[in-house]
Amino acid sequence: MSVAQSSALRCLLFDCDGTLVDSEILLADVMGAILPEFGLPFSARQYMDEFRGVRFQTIVQTLEARFQALEEDAFTQLEAGMRARMEAHMRSQLKAIPGIPAALDQLSHHAMAVVSNGPERKIRCALESTQLGHHFAGKLFSAYTLNVWKPDPELYRKAAAAMGYASHACIVIDDAAVGVEAGLAAGMQVIHLNHFPDEETTPEGAIGIHHADELPAAIAQLG
Repeated sequence: MSVAQSSALRCLLFDCDGTLVDSEILLADVMGAILPEFGLPFSARQYMDEFRGVRFQTIVQTLEARFQALEEDAFTQLEAGMRARMEAHMRSQLKAIPGIPAALDQLSHHAMAVVSNGPERKIRCALESTQLGHHFAGKLFSAYTLNVWKPDPELYRKAAAAMGYASHACIVIDDAAVGVEAGLAAGMQVIHLNHFPDEETTPEGAIGIHHADELPAAIAQLG
């Protein structure tokens, strides 16, 4: 057993969008603008209600099945345009989720990593724009790099292995249903940062909190 596994301290695996940074509404606005330009009806509200945390390609494929297929090679152009607009929005407008900077300061004695369905460039942009990157020391795990996307639990399992921790020694912190599902299926303890308690229910087996300032106490309780 490794030193990390034998330690009483847990490895904290953070989702990025909606958990560390308040990017969901920015992404919703970008998607609500660009998808209709390519003939796929979509709104910002629809992203928040139905697709939070879901892989972009999966969203597009779902819309294609509902409405119409994109023209040949249009997806590459669509994704590039979406990423460029989103990066510009993030660099000018992105903020950390309220309470997260202080919570990360309190949790700095734990090993911590970011595990996201987004591309690594987007993760880095988010952490740079909100000055949170120093908490993670480059320990960033992107679904695009590992070629597996939440809700597949393998994304969290691969991140845990790379960090040197067994699944049972990890705590997932995620705001989206796909991430909570992935963490539970990976055999990890899960804290659901539930921003919409009147609309969303925390799944059985996860701990629900409503504000990031509750996070240190929740992790201490699990420990």
